[in-house]
Amino acid sequence: MEIGQIVGLALVTTVMILIIRQQKPVMAVVVSVVFSVIVLTMMIDKLDMVIQVMGDLNQKAEVNYFFFTTLLKILGIAYLGEFVVVICQDAGEQAVAKKVEFAVKIIIAVLALPIMVAILESLMQLLPG
Repeated sequence: MEIGQIVGLALVTTVMILIIRQQKPVMAVVVSVVFSVIVLTMMIDKLDMVIQVMGDLNQKAEVNYFFFTTLLKILGIAYLGEFVVVICQDAGEQAVAKKVEFAVKIIIAVLALPIMVAILESLMQLLPG
């Protein structure tokens, strides 16, 4: 099972980082980044499956494709942003991590704006007057 592999790899990586950090802090960050990339590549197939299922549901529901792609973009930006934030935090760069978090929130807000406008327009059409 993949979770067993990830947990095992995480424990081994954590021990390695604890040992390496005492002698070479920069190498500890590199090991952390490599672990993160390995986990990400292990999950690519799962993410692809989620996207395919969501696409199938979108076609069956006949929802506007623009909204579907926008939601996927938002999801991708959120995951990628969190990935980068954690790596920055692992490297001890809290200030950089906060800036990335801020940028991700702004980008998501900009992407979500057309969806929010469409929802508000639909609500205004439903309301009398």
